Amino acid sequence: MTFARGYAQNGPLRMYYEVHGDTRPGRVPLLLVHGGGSTIDSNFRHLIPVLAETRQVIAVEEEGHGHTAPIDRPLTAEHSAQDVAAVLRQLDVPSADVLGFSAGGHTALALAMEHPALVHRLIAASTFFTRDAMIDGFWEGLQDATVEDMPEVYKDIDRRLNPDPRHLERLFVLDSQRMLSFPGWTDEQLGTIATPTLVLVADRDVIRPEHAVRMSHAIPRSRLMIVPGAHGDYLGEVYASGDDLGPMCATLPFLLRFLDETP
Repeated sequence: MTFARGYAQNGPLRMYYEVHGDTRPGRVPLLLVHGGGSTIDSNFRHLIPVLAETRQVIAVEEEGHGHTAPIDRPLTAEHSAQDVAAVLRQLDVPSADVLGFSAGGHTALALAMEHPALVHRLIAASTFFTRDAMIDGFWEGLQDATVEDMPEVYKDIDRRLNPDPRHLERLFVLDSQRMLSFPGWTDEQLGTIATPTLVLVADRDVIRPEHAVRMSHAIPRSRLMIVPGAHGDYLGEVYASGDDLGPMCATLPFLLRFLDETP
């Protein structure tokens, strides 16, 4: 299977990307955007090989995550959407399906709103657009959290890639401030998303299922899927799944069916 990696420049930011598999006639590539604290490997290591059997997969690492170095700017959905657009331009990809998970879902939504021509189909997985979406205690816990509260698997992966301890601290600050400063979007803003969209959430997620229902109503051409599980186990995310791939294997056929539907 073809594999390539590289960096795309957007101003001072060099976004790391990987390309898995070859282009397939009649199918646009699928772009993956990981969640907070994660990397391509920790979020999608189990999913990519299965997806790449039938389509080309492009995966990116956001500012301060994995191989993408932090720069002197806040990490926001809008900044990351611009970075992703630079990756697609460098790879000469005029349009891609996009799956964004958790905070990466914010990036995917911003990309669909700001660069609609780049997004063929959109999967917004375990993400939200207003602050009241989260389960009780989420914001209080995040406000009081420190880098020591990060899952050990995230800390171990970052330390292997970036031995300087200041990198992990910067990663934590970028992610926590991204969430705490997120202003949200209005129903009207989401209503500008014209691409077919799947709103995906787990029934024991950190996002309330009723918020996913509201999101699916706000996006005009959207479908809703609520799966049994937790925050990311249905994608094989390493922390949530604990390498139990049952939820991912159960969910994957529905994701592929959505991506392959005719408009």
